[in-house]
Formats: sequence, structure tokens, C-alpha cells
Amino acid sequence: MKTDLFNYDLPPELIAQHPPERRELARMMVLHRDTQTIEHRHISDIVEYLREPDVLVVNNTKVIPARIFGHKASGGKVELLLLEETDSKVWKVLMKTSRRPKVGDTLTLCSGKASATMLYDGEQGEAVLRIESDRPLMEILDEEGVPPLPPYIARKEQTAEQIAEDKNRYQTVFAKNPGSAAAPTAGLHFTPELFQSLEKQGVAKAELTLHVGLGTFRPVSAEIITDHEMHHERYSVSEEAADKISNARATGGRVVAVGSTSVRTLESLPMIGSAEGSTNIFIYPPYDFKHVDAILTNFHLPKSTLLMMMSAFAGRDLMLKAYETAVQENYRFFSYGDCMLIL
Repeated sequence: MKTDLFNYDLPPELIAQHPPERRELARMMVLHRDTQTIEHRHISDIVEYLREPDVLVVNNTKVIPARIFGHKASGGKVELLLLEETDSKVWKVLMKTSRRPKVGDTLTLCSGKASATMLYDGEQGEAVLRIESDRPLMEILDEEGVPPLPPYIARKEQTAEQIAEDKNRYQTVFAKNPGSAAAPTAGLHFTPELFQSLEKQGVAKAELTLHVGLGTFRPVSAEIITDHEMHHERYSVSEEAADKISNARATGGRVVAVGSTSVRTLESLPMIGSAEGSTNIFIYPPYDFKHVDAILTNFHLPKSTLLMMMSAFAGRDLMLKAYETAVQENYRFFSYGDCMLIL
């Protein structure tokens, strides 16, 4: 199956550069797989589509301010995106600099509050560093780090006010476990009030954790999709979450996955139960979903693994029709954009 089968035309002005004024103002396209029909609603209307004993499965990973700046011993500037701590103080990163440092070279980071030693230089901008600091690194990141917004959010100027807004809005209201280099963006639309409305209707909420890394967003460069390799991402499913999901299924409820990361975690499990591990699952058509009955998702990049996953769930033709409709209806796309409920 060719990657080009999952391409579509997107006017650049539809790529959301800022979040909506309030989370609950996001539009929500509702895609009915059984009738092949489309509705245009808002995220607050999701209460009309869920019922007791459905369970909403969310990813409670917390985005760290993973974009940091520094300089090499030569004085040249360097920008890092922290992807994953693979061992104590050892980080896999993406590095942007005019001339890459050599293994053994040192960097000064975060206004001198941290330093790094180059351990390994990889491909496509990846590197492995040992990062040292007198204080916990997370404290320093809170002071010096910037939210790791994706490159299609291309603002000419990044003010202190915008950085503060991104630290709030590029984070779900239920984020708990630090470790992600990107937000599980379908969850950005929820508010405590919306969860309360769903709870009143008997809809449970189960929280799992998948730390979002580069693999979810790395573009597919292979001509044939099966030649694309996914990166591993760490996940954890608690016994409490597993019980809620199992109980919903046992009593006739639907498992409604919020975002592709929740889908990937659930579909990586042979059976629903408490679990920890890492996954590089790549879902594309045809695929038989084991644990997911409905999905809330944002609109994804052309030829992306995320669009392939949603095409496996809804059917490629229906999904591309939905995207064409979204363009015609001026939906906002990608991380800060609108969402789609697939039933």
C-alpha cells in the first residue's frame, strides 16, 4: 500500500497557529461509520453521543517544557528538543545547530544552569547527551524550557505571553505524569466541567499513560507504508483503568479512545489488564481493532501514520471524504485545531 494513498490538499491558512479562546469552543466533526454520514458540532456536544456505561479512555501524560537553548564551547548556538530520558541523566534529543558537536564535546544549557556531554551522534538530527545540573532538571526546565510546539506552528515572534499561554494550553487539564515531548492533542479540548457533565450521564473516565515521542509525528518518507518503522514509546495501564475498561465492555458500554496515543496503548495489549511496556505498533488498513469502539481525534497531517490509523478505523474513502469536507467547512487543523468523533 502506497503512502500517497493517504495524501490530501490542505490550504496552509487552515493550520491552527493558536489555540481557540477557550477549550470548549473547538468544533467537532462527527463521523458515523455505519451510515457513512457527517455532522458538524462542537466538543461540548460530545455528551449527546456518549451514554452509560461507556468509558472514555484518556492519556494523562504530561508535556515537559522540552525545548531548551544553549551554546557550544565555540560559542555557537544550539537548540535541543528533549525526547526521552533513557537512563539516569542520559537523554535522547533532537539537536539543531550550525555545526554538530563531536562525541565528548560539552554544551552549556539553560543560561548556564545545566551542562551536557555529547555521547552519541545519530541520524536525522538525533543525538544522545548526558545532562548534568546542580538542581533537578525538571525544575530548570520549568524556568528555562519552552513548550515543544510542532514545526507547523510557525510564529514569527514568540513572546513571553505566548510561551506562558502555550505552557497552559499545550497541556491537557488531566495531565499528571511528566515525560512527553508532544501533547496528546485530542485531550486538549476537555475541561473539568465537560468531564462533570459526562460523569452525570454515567460515562466513566479511565486514565492510562503513553509518553509521546518523536515516533508518533515523524513523517513517513517511505514510498510503501510497510517500509516505515515506528519508534518505541513507553506506556502504563493501571489496574484501576483496566477494571473500568473491562467493566464497560462487560456491561455493554463502548470504549471511546481519546486520541491516537490511547488507541495505540489499548491496541498494544493482547487483552485488557494492568501493564507496562513500550510499543512501536503501526496501525494501517486493513486492521481489526480489538479494544477500541470509538475514537475522538484531531485532524492529522497528510501521509502521516496518524491519518493511516484513522483510515484503518473508519475506512480510507470515508476518512478522505471527511477531510475534504473539513477543508470545505474551514475546520482548524492539527495540534491546536478542531477534532473529529468517529463512531
